[in-house]
Amino acid sequence: MPDTTQLALFLAAALLLALTPGPGIFYVAARTLAGGRAEGIASSFGTGIGGMVHVLAGALGVSAIVLASAELFAALKLVGAVYLVWIGLRTIRAARRDAAPGAAAAPPIGPRRAFREGMVVEALNPKTAAFFLAFVPQFVDPAAGSVALQFVVLGFLSVVLNTLVDVGVAFGAGRLRSGAAARPALVRRLREASGAAMMALGVGLAFARRPGG
Repeated sequence: MPDTTQLALFLAAALLLALTPGPGIFYVAARTLAGGRAEGIASSFGTGIGGMVHVLAGALGVSAIVLASAELFAALKLVGAVYLVWIGLRTIRAARRDAAPGAAAAPPIGPRRAFREGMVVEALNPKTAAFFLAFVPQFVDPAAGSVALQFVVLGFLSVVLNTLVDVGVAFGAGRLRSGAAARPALVRRLREASGAAMMALGVGLAFARRPGG
């Protein structure tokens, strides 16, 4: 493992990056505004598991292979982009359907499904793989033991910090949603905006460029 000074630098840098607004934070916020705090928290843990998929793949060298292949990178990002756009469209349609006169509100998707969707969204994001391969190796010391083990441990710590920040975002977005509960029109607009945000994330992912490509 890196020495104490290097580990402290890594944790400081990882925390700063976790606090920087990015696709993960926006996705969790959108998921919370669409379905409530429980769904937002579940999606936070789902994206955390998806992040660990990239950490383990990076330690095994799989991520490097994907990033080196234009075809594999394009296929992975397009699948992830389509999935995000589909979730966004579904969220907007549900918001408008529930707001129709006499319509019965559709039940929320629930924490279990939110967890699965968060995991899939993160696991299908090749930009996450690029992040871990670019960031974590800077703090790996080949003389301190197994490089793969160091990569996994440091990647895990980064994922934990990201997840904690995402959970905080879910609580904040949940309070915003609860405060708007007495105003159905505002809730509908928040849900539509969250769906649009997910679609925007999908479009952004679709146009992501392969590092070095």
